[in-house]
Amino acid sequence: MSPTPPFPIRTECPPGACVCGRDDLLQNPSGDLRVLLLTREEEKRLLQRLENLGSLSDLRRIEERLEQQLGIRLTISTSPNEVRTLRGITILVHEQPGLCKKTRQAIPAAIKKSLEQRPEIAFELLDEGGLFGAG
Repeated sequence: MSPTPPFPIRTECPPGACVCGRDDLLQNPSGDLRVLLLTREEEKRLLQRLENLGSLSDLRRIEERLEQQLGIRLTISTSPNEVRTLRGITILVHEQPGLCKKTRQAIPAAIKKSLEQRPEIAFELLDEGGLFGAG
């Protein structure tokens, strides 16, 4: 039986549905349990927030808070070739023990949905690398 942290944590996925390593993380005394703070309810709120970004600075702020509060690291990059569609923008949620596979897929999908709704955020993202000459 694994010790339960003194704060609400994410419920386990159905057997065989995920290979997140939640139980192994709970057994590891030196494991980073912050990711388990992302309960299903909190995940819904996060995805809602990511789907409704107002600007690139909103995205960067959420990206920073994800890492600080939950240890979740994102890498958002553009293709070294032309970026003609949102497919040229790669959003990667790094694997970590305790982070559900479905969550790792839902976060990039929510961000891309936001980029589709507000293309100016995608343009700002592309311009970070100097694409439009802003340097």
